Amino acid sequence: MSTQQLLLCLSLWAACVGAKPTEKKERVHHEAQLSDKVHDDAQSFDYDHDAFLGADEAKTFDQLTPEESKERLGKIVSKIDEDKDGLVTVEELKAWIKFAQKRWIYEDVERQWKGHDLNEDGLVSWEEYKNATYGYILDDPDPDDGFNYKQMMVRDERRFKKADRDGDLTATKEEFTAFLHPEEYDYMKDIVVQETMEDIDKNGDGFIDLEEYIGDMYSHDGDTDEPEWVKTEREQFVEFRDKNRDGKMDKEETKDWILPSDYDHAEAEARHLVYESDQNKDGKLTKEEIVEKYDLFVGSQATDFGEALVRHDEF
Repeated sequence: MSTQQLLLCLSLWAACVGAKPTEKKERVHHEAQLSDKVHDDAQSFDYDHDAFLGADEAKTFDQLTPEESKERLGKIVSKIDEDKDGLVTVEELKAWIKFAQKRWIYEDVERQWKGHDLNEDGLVSWEEYKNATYGYILDDPDPDDGFNYKQMMVRDERRFKKADRDGDLTATKEEFTAFLHPEEYDYMKDIVVQETMEDIDKNGDGFIDLEEYIGDMYSHDGDTDEPEWVKTEREQFVEFRDKNRDGKMDKEETKDWILPSDYDHAEAEARHLVYESDQNKDGKLTKEEIVEKYDLFVGSQATDFGEALVRHDEF
């Protein structure tokens, strides 16, 4: 069995194993915090550094001289300025912060891309993905391990077609990212909701009732006493999840549950950085304005914010 096949089996096994009696399964997709540090610029700019670069990347600046930090920051500004007009807007800064915070997603896509773009044409077709992921299963349609691979392949194909915006059954890297991480894309959110409902709706009526909702996150396993968090979830279902009080969640109610409209931390931080650095108050930042305020954006030896150097490579 290849590494690819082994990883598939392990992921399927993990998905099929029931939750432990006291272990809560997390279905809700929240926007992560930009940093675990306190946002208090009067004390330090650590939060801003983590938000602007991502926590791991921020550490790489902390052993640089101010001159080196400014030089690297200048290169980053050139990347942020997407339309190359010499000005960084709040929207461009917001997009950069979101990228920095979710760099792991793009790294994951890069890793998987290499294993699926079999003909190395810069695209991944559905046939390439199917053959790389399910090829050995197609040769043995009735495997002994009991997984319903065909059903999973049908589900993957449906998601692939949804991600494939031009309908040519071939994914660009952006479309492949939407396929692998659909919760990150607005146009993929319906498929996230649909897949979630299919997972939880055990009686197949197209809704999620209270017992299905609880059963997805908690297994009694012979124990009649429920943990407090399970009782709280029952109350949450009745009071907040089931908005129309009909005893079950429909598609829109499920979407409100798993894809809540969170506070946009990236936009708030982008506006904060612009406000603090915009010397001429035109609502945009030049490279000079950003570099002048470099210690707000990145660390250095002089600022001494953050931990010791963990890794030092070119950004």
